Amino acid sequence: MSDRERALIVGAGEGLSLSLARRFKRDGMEVGIAARSVDKVSRLAAAEDVRGYGCDASRPDEVDRLFANLVHDLGAPDIVVYNPSARVRGPVTDLDRERVKDAIMVTCYGGFLVAQAAARLMLERGHGSLFFTGASASVKGYPNSSSFAMGKFGLRGLSQSLARELQPQNIHVAHFVIDGGIASGAPASGGEPDRLLDPDAIAQTYLTIHRQHRSAWTSEVELRPWVEKF
Repeated sequence: MSDRERALIVGAGEGLSLSLARRFKRDGMEVGIAARSVDKVSRLAAAEDVRGYGCDASRPDEVDRLFANLVHDLGAPDIVVYNPSARVRGPVTDLDRERVKDAIMVTCYGGFLVAQAAARLMLERGHGSLFFTGASASVKGYPNSSSFAMGKFGLRGLSQSLARELQPQNIHVAHFVIDGGIASGAPASGGEPDRLLDPDAIAQTYLTIHRQHRSAWTSEVELRPWVEKF
């Protein structure tokens, strides 16, 4: 195995996940990305020259297989980022119960499964970073978005609990509140400049947090455009 650092990004797609993969690669890491859609992750992995893995993060057997394959291909990860989320919009009286359950399983329970698998490997090696991508809904619930609030509040709670449990064992746990829309593609014409978060700028922040000295670790950071209200 290479002595380079290894990164795993779960919930790969256009935008933040690809910016993370590119930034980590530029920093010299070997990178794996995972997503539920095998076709999508294969296409993205080929385009970025990283390892791609199909994985439904809400299924324990698939998460176990993901980490087994990653260790076989690259080695145990030094940093794992959990990005997946799902939501069902609408009044609480009208929401489909099974769809809400599925959304929470993806947004929150999947974070637990990935964290558990990552922590087992990191504890063996005595170090690692475990990062969770949150949203505005991590800290405030919005009308007609109860399923998303439940999932993101739960993910934030998981991160806080794991920080207290794992950081004394040299595993850096952090939660990122992405409080605003993330830009994708060409900048929109007109309007205020930088009104959306630049995914490359977010990725740089993740790397900076990963590189922090452990005497001054960050366990949560909020990122928002300068025009975002809060």
